[in-house]
Amino acid sequence: MKTPLPIQALYPNSPIYPKRLLDLRDPPSPLYICGNPALFQLPAIAIVGSREASLQGMYIASQFAKGLNDAGYLVISGLARGIDGAAHRSALTPPLARTAAVCGTGLDLVYPYAHRALAQAISEQGLLISEFSVGVGPKPFHFPRRNRLIAALALGVVVVEATTRSGSLITAHLAAEMGREVFAVPGSILGNRSEGCHQLIQNGAKLAHTLADILSEFPDVNPPNMR
Repeated sequence: MKTPLPIQALYPNSPIYPKRLLDLRDPPSPLYICGNPALFQLPAIAIVGSREASLQGMYIASQFAKGLNDAGYLVISGLARGIDGAAHRSALTPPLARTAAVCGTGLDLVYPYAHRALAQAISEQGLLISEFSVGVGPKPFHFPRRNRLIAALALGVVVVEATTRSGSLITAHLAAEMGREVFAVPGSILGNRSEGCHQLIQNGAKLAHTLADILSEFPDVNPPNMR
């Protein structure tokens, strides 16, 4: 994808640099964005999970994303296949149509390539974010680094379908270390698709059964009206 919108480089002293990233030991400098930086004003919730998600898992991610968007939250994810893609697409549904994707590549490239149309829509209606400069392609070590940005930007992280080796658990653990809320959606005990979620719940994550389970953890948050 060669995005037609300008890519901006933000430094920590910029008034529009997301201050939550300063909770990191190594905040990106610069941070590259493409889209609407005003969305950084919204409280954000991350939805992450398996790339090999079930239809049920993607439906759950879609429903949570829509509900959070309607409640005034910015839905953040990582542009991956499966749960990430389902959350982004649902959050792009009118009338609000906004989401933020943290990428593991430079913003002139899209990974996975199959999500190039989704990335284009996010650049036009939401916000693409990366710490990697233009022309940098995907590398395995990029995605844990991407995950730490997702965790830092969000008030909380919702994990939908994750095995015990899922990268989504990295995001959840980083979020917990920074004092963010961690939620996990339970699944079947048959198979390993939700073993990581069950492990998170055993270790203190809040079980997310309904949207209210998430919103009730943020009673003092009053999202600004950005319709």
